[in-house]
Amino acid sequence: MPSTADHAEQQDNPAMRLGFGPGQVVREVGHGDDVDQDLREGIEEVTGLELVDEDHDDVADFVLLWFRSGDGDLINALVDAIELIDGGGEIWLCTPKTGRDGYIEPNEINEAAQTTGLSQTRSMAVARDWSGARLTTPKSAKSGKR
Repeated sequence: MPSTADHAEQQDNPAMRLGFGPGQVVREVGHGDDVDQDLREGIEEVTGLELVDEDHDDVADFVLLWFRSGDGDLINALVDAIELIDGGGEIWLCTPKTGRDGYIEPNEINEAAQTTGLSQTRSMAVARDWSGARLTTPKSAKSGKR
């Protein structure tokens, strides 16, 4: 049974609030110098696994997609992210918060999600400078098919 201190530490871990769990493979896309290291480390702590990158040769349970307004086309990035996860997998789309460089309007995120067949199930602050949108794929989606 975990101690009270262990429980408090888990509650402070942002990855716990985002729904990550032990043994889940999380593929990180869009990593840059500006990403939140505490969130990344928290995900690794909760899952017990290191984050994998674009070179990982198998599907993942989650994609952690860091995306800024200057990173290209959001729809294309989401289509690519869908290909990286198993059917029914989830994407945490992390974008800079309002007023930060690279901010993306929520309606643009919603439109891109709908266009790619994703459902936005949650939106929240995931780190000091980052907001996150939890996007789910249809259960019947097949990865690796274009």
